Amino acid sequence: MSTNSEAQKTLVLGLGNVLMGDEGIGVAVVRQLETHTLPVGVECLDGGTGGMVLLGPLESADRILLIDAAADGNPVGTVTRTQPRFTRDYPPTLTAHDIGVKDLLDVFYLRGGGRDVTLYAITIDPQQPIRMSLSEGAERSAAEAVRRILAELGAQELVAQ
Repeated sequence: MSTNSEAQKTLVLGLGNVLMGDEGIGVAVVRQLETHTLPVGVECLDGGTGGMVLLGPLESADRILLIDAAADGNPVGTVTRTQPRFTRDYPPTLTAHDIGVKDLLDVFYLRGGGRDVTLYAITIDPQQPIRMSLSEGAERSAAEAVRRILAELGAQELVAQ
């Protein structure tokens, strides 16, 4: 991937359908992260509803942070950070994606993807009205995820609160 003289490339990939309210929280987090000064080598990508088109960006990264909404049985608003080893370790995500995160990662790993993958899953209520904005609770959870990701990336600029 990268040589010692190059900065490691970290891909921060937000997934979700912004037309479905809180289901778009992964995209909302990435959009908020893009307003901050990020370390060299960090690339944010709005992955929308996914698809195999995301394989290229995944394969070109040394490290991957995924952000997605989940219906995982945790209390709504929970931000969970995991480093799943197998696709069965990923929590259930919502079905509004063209393909699920698990499907995308299965193909990624089959094609030789052995990168460090971290998942930030944000629990949402899948029974919500259709809207193009996040609920108040999801806004708070997104802000928490942004703070945690900025800290993990070692960003100098952290969100106050």
